[in-house]
Amino acid sequence: MSVKPIPGDHPNWPSHAKTGLLLVNLGTPDATDKKSMRRYLKQFLSDRRVIEVPRLLWWLILNLIILNIRPKRSGAAYDKIWLKDDPDGSPLRKYTRLQAEMLQAHYGEREDLMVDWAMRYGQPSISERLEAMKAAGCNRFVIIPLYPQYAASTTATVNDEVFEWALKQRWQPAIRTAPPWHDHPAYIEALTRSLGDYFNGREMPEHLMLSFHGIPYRYFVQGDPYHCHCMKTARLVREKLNWNKDKFHVCFQSRFGSEPWLQPYTDETLEKLGAEKVGSLALMAPGFSADCLETLEELAMEGQESFHEHGGGQFDYVPCLNASEPGMAVIRQIVDENLSGWVK
Repeated sequence: MSVKPIPGDHPNWPSHAKTGLLLVNLGTPDATDKKSMRRYLKQFLSDRRVIEVPRLLWWLILNLIILNIRPKRSGAAYDKIWLKDDPDGSPLRKYTRLQAEMLQAHYGEREDLMVDWAMRYGQPSISERLEAMKAAGCNRFVIIPLYPQYAASTTATVNDEVFEWALKQRWQPAIRTAPPWHDHPAYIEALTRSLGDYFNGREMPEHLMLSFHGIPYRYFVQGDPYHCHCMKTARLVREKLNWNKDKFHVCFQSRFGSEPWLQPYTDETLEKLGAEKVGSLALMAPGFSADCLETLEELAMEGQESFHEHGGGQFDYVPCLNASEPGMAVIRQIVDENLSGWVK
């Protein structure tokens, strides 16, 4: 007569609770060559939450047009920001890795917690890192999508990928996903502190612009809270800084395709402020937890060039929080709140 195993006898059942903490960012190509860019763009632009267009129509547009044209152009843009002598290559990969490593160092080596990182698109993948943490004995997971403001095309698609992995598990772990922190006092404090640190010893600029990644206006009409989250972040930053409303600008960047996106557009606003001969402008991108193509190339390079070409004066791009002390203070706070009750 065979004896049925009890949980403690099963080789795959850990004898104690161990939490896997996964930081997740949007993603990055492995390199800037055409093949790498095509692979990355195909995965990214095939996500139904990113592009909400009828599938057959979008398949034709993506495979017959976009993936034959955009990889070369996007690769040239990535070349401008690529860290040539750094094994990470991508700034986004470097900062996300550093955030995870600094977080693990903060908590120290311990049996009840493991910290890792992943990319929604590209490598390392979410499923790969979840499998690695599961193999290391993690039976509970906390997922931190590194987006302060919630959007279906960012936060939700990370959660989708996590739960798609969970669907394949015979023994599903307990999973927590972090809510957005667009109005968290620690986040607002970090943003205002980073501005002060950047201009330490220098006069503050006349105008301040906050640029958020855009989404199609249609998504907002359908109920996505992203615009509301961005506007609340901006309002709280302005109030904490006590900045003049007439010299404080909230804009949306990186629009794609022909349909209307959230407005005002960043590029058009920079042209307008330049034409008005604004003497000094600081630009921040609070929706990004780490610098990437959209901040370093689109804002710090192209944005500055456009502002100057249209007659603007001093232009300063204030880096994202990245792995700075203010940035890590936010991440530690968010992580502590989401680990509560599981990790002491």
